[in-house]
Amino acid sequence: MSNKLFKSVLNTIPRPWLIKISYLVRPAIAWYLKGNTYTDPIDGRSFRKFLPYGYGKQRENALSPSTLSLERHRLLWLFLQDETTFFSSMKKLKVLHVAPEQCFLNLFRKQVNLDYITTDLHSPIADVKADICNLPFKENEFDVVFCNHVLEHIPNDVKAMQELYRILKPGGFGVFQIPQDLARAVTFEDDTIVDKKERAKIFGQYDHVRIYGRDYFDKLRAIGFKVDEVDYTQKITKDKQSRFCLMKGEVLPVCYKA
Repeated sequence: MSNKLFKSVLNTIPRPWLIKISYLVRPAIAWYLKGNTYTDPIDGRSFRKFLPYGYGKQRENALSPSTLSLERHRLLWLFLQDETTFFSSMKKLKVLHVAPEQCFLNLFRKQVNLDYITTDLHSPIADVKADICNLPFKENEFDVVFCNHVLEHIPNDVKAMQELYRILKPGGFGVFQIPQDLARAVTFEDDTIVDKKERAKIFGQYDHVRIYGRDYFDKLRAIGFKVDEVDYTQKITKDKQSRFCLMKGEVLPVCYKA
């Protein structure tokens, strides 16, 4: 699939339909691109190339043909595998995954040490249909919470962050990745821009409502989280960064509740 066609598909087909379609076409694409140049660390399969991805400017070798993971997913997987007890905990962990990502879904469900629940307002693969600003879960209910590339879509992101804090157990952790411009000190928002093409041009995607800057971490701290700004690519060799198609310098916001 050409970059132009792939970009057109991303920008014209609603995300819930893209999720459904991807289950049908993924096996054929993975077979067609099999090779030895790049490896997806999530399932260990290798390919001669990854697919391009991006609603605006396309990133080459971004989307794994097998798991449909992007750079951020592969980085998170490596962090969880190497730096946490997420996969090895003897204690059963109760996990909430907001807007569940396909690359993780079945693998996390199969983990015997996880009580894994997914939620989203629109996703066809979520267990619980719910608004992130009004989650139907008890206070201090989850050991781990994932909420990746969601908050940039939410007008009241402070309320969403408060809900994530409320449901996380003391001693638990969450990872709340977002598209972030680290060259920008302050988060940018402008709700007077309503044209979809103009929003896509300015915010990177038509349905994004802000561009987070470096102050994102302090926004989370203001809610009550202890936040570690983890540039995990620094611990990964350049060879593996290239083979796994990671984004050098991407920061993982790892959040803890005291």
